[in-house]
Amino acid sequence: MKLSNLLGWSSALCLSAAIAQAQETNAVVRPGRPTTGSKTKPDSASSTNVIKLEPTTVVGKLDEAREQIVPSLGATAYSLSREQIASQAQGENAGFNQVLLRTPGMAQDGLGGLHLRGEHANLQYRINDVLLPEGVTGFGSELDAHFVDSLELITGSLPAQFGFRTAGIVDIHTKSGAFEPGGEVSLYGGSFDTFKGSFEYGGSHSNLNFFVNGSYTHSGIGIENPTSSYTPIHDDTDQYRLFAYLSYLLDETSRISLIGSASYSDFQLPNTPGLEAGNLPTADNPAAVPWSQYMSTTNFDSTKLNEKQNEQNYYAIAAYQKAMGDVNLQLSAFARNSSTHFTPDTVGDLYFDGVASDVNRKIYSGGFEGDLSYALNQKHTLRGGVLVLDEYASTHTTTTVFPVDSDGNPTGSAYPITDNSGLHALDYGLYIQDEWKISSKLTLNGGVRFDGVDSLVDENQASPRVNAVFKATEATTLHAGYARYFTPPALEAVSSTSAAKFDGTSNASSVSQNDPVKSERGNYFDVGITHNIIPELKIGLDAYYKEAKNQLDDGLFGQSLIPTQFNYAEGKVYGAEFTANFTKGGFSVFANVAYSVAKGKDVVSGQILFSQDDLNYIKNNWVYLDHDQTVSGSFGTSYLWKHGSGSTRLFVDALYGSGLRTDATASDGSTIPNGASVPAYYSVNLGAEETIKLGPKQQLKARFEVVNVTDNSYILRDGGGIGVNAAQYGARVGFYGTLSLAF
Repeated sequence: MKLSNLLGWSSALCLSAAIAQAQETNAVVRPGRPTTGSKTKPDSASSTNVIKLEPTTVVGKLDEAREQIVPSLGATAYSLSREQIASQAQGENAGFNQVLLRTPGMAQDGLGGLHLRGEHANLQYRINDVLLPEGVTGFGSELDAHFVDSLELITGSLPAQFGFRTAGIVDIHTKSGAFEPGGEVSLYGGSFDTFKGSFEYGGSHSNLNFFVNGSYTHSGIGIENPTSSYTPIHDDTDQYRLFAYLSYLLDETSRISLIGSASYSDFQLPNTPGLEAGNLPTADNPAAVPWSQYMSTTNFDSTKLNEKQNEQNYYAIAAYQKAMGDVNLQLSAFARNSSTHFTPDTVGDLYFDGVASDVNRKIYSGGFEGDLSYALNQKHTLRGGVLVLDEYASTHTTTTVFPVDSDGNPTGSAYPITDNSGLHALDYGLYIQDEWKISSKLTLNGGVRFDGVDSLVDENQASPRVNAVFKATEATTLHAGYARYFTPPALEAVSSTSAAKFDGTSNASSVSQNDPVKSERGNYFDVGITHNIIPELKIGLDAYYKEAKNQLDDGLFGQSLIPTQFNYAEGKVYGAEFTANFTKGGFSVFANVAYSVAKGKDVVSGQILFSQDDLNYIKNNWVYLDHDQTVSGSFGTSYLWKHGSGSTRLFVDALYGSGLRTDATASDGSTIPNGASVPAYYSVNLGAEETIKLGPKQQLKARFEVVNVTDNSYILRDGGGIGVNAAQYGARVGFYGTLSLAF
C-alpha cells in the first residue's frame, strides 16, 4: 500500500475499544496513566476561554493535557521518580542503563546492553512524549539521569499509538525550570579512576521556561572487564554530554518546545593478558600456520593491544502543543546524527585473529510525528496520529586480511580491502483508536495501526490492538490485552557487507548465503493484576506470551563490538513478572522478580555471520536466544529522615541474574548453540546521603556509597554463544563519593 493512500485507508477503519489507566501507582505494575474521556463543562485550565493564569500553572496544565494525547491505555507501566533514582546505587550519576535495570523484566548484558521481556533491545525512547530516533548502538548512552524528573517504562500489550520498537517504551519527562528554578553543580568520583563533573540550571522568564544540563565523565572501566581481575587493562573512557530544553508559552492553551542534545565518547577496549598467536585452522590441520609467520612481528603482548571506539550522538526536537478543551494536539519534528567508529590495532589484531577491521557506521534520521486526542463524550475518547521517519545509514569498512589458498593456508602478506555501502529507509505509521468507558469499572481501548518500511525490503502491516481494564474493587485491578506488532529492522544494525570481496582471504565466510533482514511480525498477549494489600503496600503480577515470524535478534560477529541484526524464521517469548512496593513516611521498599524464556528457530537472514554447523542445528532445533535470562531481579530499600537542618537518606539495593546464554557441548562432542548459561550472580550496593540547608534555596549534599559491597567476581558473558565474541565480567567492589551544591 502506498503512503499516499494511507490516510484514506485508515479513515475507513472501524474503531474498536480500548484500555485505560485504572489508578496511579509509583514504581509498581499498573495498567497505564490516568486518562480522561469526559465532555462535561471544561474547567478554566482546559477551556479555550482566555483566563489569565500564572505561567507555572499553565505549564502544569499543559503537561497534564499532553498526557491525554499518548497515554499508556492499559499497557503495563512502571514509573521511577527522581526521589527513587536518588535512592539507588550511584543515584543520578549512574549510567542510564543502570537506572532502567531497577524496573521489572529487565536483564543486564555486557557492553551496556539491556533486554526487556526476552527481547534484544527493541526499546523506544521518548522525551516529553516525543519520539527519539534511534542511534548506532554503542557502549555508552547519550541519556543522563541528571536531566530526568521522572521516567515511565511501558511494556506488554501496547496501545495503537506505539509502533516499530515495541518491547518497551521508555518515556522520560525532563526537569523544568518553571517549577524548580535554580541550579546545581556536582562532583562525583571514586574507584577505578572515576570522576564526573556535572552542572544543571533551570529557570523561567515571563513565558520562557528553560533547563540545561552538562557533564564530563572519566573512568578506568569504560566497558566490562574481559577477565575476573579487579582492574581492567586498557579500559579508559572519556564522555561529554550536553542537554537543553526550552519551552515558550504562546498563550494559555499552547506552547512551543525545543530539545537538543550532544554527546561525544571515547572508549578503549580492554585487553586480556596471555593470548597466544592465532593459527589458521584447516580441514587437514586444525592448528595450521600461525599468522605471525607472515608478519614482521614475531611476538606481540596482548596487554599492549590498542583497540578503540568513538561514539557520537546529536539530536534536536521541536514540538508544538495545543490544548483546546476536549481536543489535545501535539506536532513534532526531529533530526538525529549518530555514529560509532571502531578502530583496530592492525598489527595486534592480525597477529591474534588474522583479520583487522576498521568499521565506521553512521545514521542520519529525520522525521515528524503528529498525535491528537478528542474527548467525544463522557464514554469515548478518540485518538489518532501519524509518524514518518526517513533514515540513511552508511558503513565504511577497511579490513586488513591475509591471502589464503584453496586449503585455507596463508600465501603472503596482509593487505586491506575497502567495503563501503549505504542504505536508505522510509518508515511510516499511522493509527486510530477509541477509549471506551463502558462503566465505572470497565474500560476498553481498541484501535489499529498501519506501519510500513521501504528499504532493502518493502513491507507493511495492519496491526489491531485491544486492551481491557476491569477495576474489580477499590484495591484490585485486572487488565488483559492483545497486540499485533510490526518491527522493522534497525537500519543502523543491518550489515550490507559484500561477502564475495573476501573470498580467498582470512576473512572468507564458510557460508555464502546472505538473505536480507526482514521485519518481524508478532502476536502479543498480556494479562495482569494489581492489588493494594494495605494502602502502603501494592503488588502486581503480569504474564505475557509472544509468537513471532522473522524474529529479530542482534549479535557481535567478528572483531568489532558493533551489533549486526539477523532473523530467525520463528520466535517465541513468554514469561511473568512480580513486583511489590511498600511506602510509609520516609521508608520504602521495592522488589521485582521476572521469569522469561526466549527461543528462535532457523536463521533466515545474514547467514554468512554463522558457521554451517550452527545453521544446520538451528534449522531443525529451537535454540535459546543469546540474551535469554531465566530469572532477573532487582530489590531495594531506603529511608529518608527529614530534620531541621536538612535530610538524611540511607539505602540498600541489589541486582540478581540467573545468567545469560552460552554454548553447550553435546555428548558426541558437537556444539549446541546457546545450550547452556553462565553462572548466576548478584550484586549488593549500599550508601548514605546527607543534605544540609544553607539558605532558602541553597543546600549542600554529600553522598557516599559502596557498589558490589561483597566484591563478587561475576561473569555476564564468557565469549560463547550466538553473536558473542568477548567475555565480560561485572565490576568489582567500588567506593564512590559525591559532593554537590544546589542554589
